[in-house]
Amino acid sequence: MADKDSKTSPAEFIRQVQTEGRKVVWPTREETIRISIFVFIMMVILSLFFLGVDSMFGAVVRWLMTLA
Repeated sequence: MADKDSKTSPAEFIRQVQTEGRKVVWPTREETIRISIFVFIMMVILSLFFLGVDSMFGAVVRWLMTLA
């Protein structure tokens, strides 16, 4: 670990970034497609869920307003 007083030069910083960038494992095309489909399906499911919850709360509020 470097001391607080020592500074990293811009060139050393770029080298460190490149070294860390080489360690990244990028997903394959198939993994990207599979994850995208999963995200789309989850988005549809959650959208329908929140539509239902919102509709239910709206109905409850409308019913409460008729009591007032």
